Amino acid sequence: MMQHLIVFPIVLPLIAGIMLLYQRQGLVRYKRIVSVVATVLLLAVAIGLISQAMRGEILYYALGNWQAPFGIVLVLDRLSALMLLITALLAVGAVIFACAGDDEKGSNFHGLFQWQLLGINGAFLTGDLFNLFVFFEVLLLASYALLLHGGGKARIQASVHYVVLNLAGSSLFLIAVGTLYGATGTLNMADMALRVAELPAERQGLVTAGALMLLVVFGLKAAILPLYFWLPRAYSAAPAPVAALFAIMTKVGIYAILRVYLLIFGESAGALTALEQPWVWWLGLATLIAAGVGIMAARDLKLLVAYLVLLSVGTLLVGVGMRTEQATSALLYYLIHTSLITGGLFLLAEMIGLQRGKAGTRLVKSRPMTQGKALGLLFLVGAVAVVGVPPLSGALGKALVLNAAEGAQRLWLWPTLLLVSLAALIALSRAGSTIFWRSYRGSLGGNALPRRQWFAVIWLLSAAPLMTLFAGPISSYTQATAEQLSQPQILIDTLLLDAGDAP
Repeated sequence: MMQHLIVFPIVLPLIAGIMLLYQRQGLVRYKRIVSVVATVLLLAVAIGLISQAMRGEILYYALGNWQAPFGIVLVLDRLSALMLLITALLAVGAVIFACAGDDEKGSNFHGLFQWQLLGINGAFLTGDLFNLFVFFEVLLLASYALLLHGGGKARIQASVHYVVLNLAGSSLFLIAVGTLYGATGTLNMADMALRVAELPAERQGLVTAGALMLLVVFGLKAAILPLYFWLPRAYSAAPAPVAALFAIMTKVGIYAILRVYLLIFGESAGALTALEQPWVWWLGLATLIAAGVGIMAARDLKLLVAYLVLLSVGTLLVGVGMRTEQATSALLYYLIHTSLITGGLFLLAEMIGLQRGKAGTRLVKSRPMTQGKALGLLFLVGAVAVVGVPPLSGALGKALVLNAAEGAQRLWLWPTLLLVSLAALIALSRAGSTIFWRSYRGSLGGNALPRRQWFAVIWLLSAAPLMTLFAGPISSYTQATAEQLSQPQILIDTLLLDAGDAP
């Protein structure tokens, strides 16, 4: 049974999605039970997989027993197990929040939600480039429909930009995969790493072109400057549980950059080593600056949280650009923190908007809220965590990233990240004072919020104190993950040599 556990993060949401879409006009209670049970089971599977990954071994699952490099393989290492766990934690909070009423605004919410999990999990587990493209398309197709869930002019406008840009990115992805296949003769990432290392000089230009096209595609998914313009509008217009799950979507791009460029274009790639490093470093810094400007200009709480996601993208990208074990460990710790906290803030923003009536999430005066004190406390925790003020996990994550910078990198990273964080602190302080203090006199606004929404927000925001409390074990795991990523030959040997020995 345990050897088949690797395929469960794909099979579970696939079956659940089919059940839910088949009964698309069925009872709401049936849909909620199936979706929540499937998501909680996914979390249990993710915990089981990360417990296996903690042993340090790299495991793989060959579908149909067709071994690499010819068959489709799913690969489980420390990084993929970590990403599966983050996704499952986010999904539990998002689906429980949706069950408070957001899921009733459309008949296919839960089925599409499960299929988006299918695409995300598949992208984290796949061992070849073509299936990475396939799972990207699965998660994108589901996200197109989820973004439109509930309708509305703002969502339709945001979805047009989102769909057009991602369709262009998908076309470029397919061209890049075809180019690399034509130059190397393989799609398996481990096998491609071996062939790139032995590539004749006349084919290096072709591989370089394919690799840079992949960087553009992954940069679009991660929302790197200048490819980020779709993110603020799409994330702020999306339904709250969808936006919360979208918090992991940009991390799929970050994951793809780490996986492809550390494995295929790692230390053994000769002239193609560190192909993406200068681009990612400088564009990461530029993304930080753009995020700071957007944060200060935002006049809506959801839009502000969307720009906070962009801030986290810039921070993660500069960590990737440093290309050291210490930087990789730091960015992975920060990735856990920012995914869960920004997801929780999207849900919290929706709760605040529901209690403010016509004012919604706009940063203007409104009537005092019925549950303003409890919402204000949660907002304080989320704001302190996402900005990086001690003692919560955001401060530790940013301190680790800053400490990983070396030499001239510090001269660029320290002032940029600290000034942008200061801008975020000012913007969130202004937003909090406007929402919770600058209120008109009159009766309290809004009805009591459902318990499911409170549970979902607390579920995600509790990551801030818990990651501080367990910073030692989490940092040890991320450091071991960084060390494993810096030794791609282990993964190559596991997939190719073990496959060669298989019957």
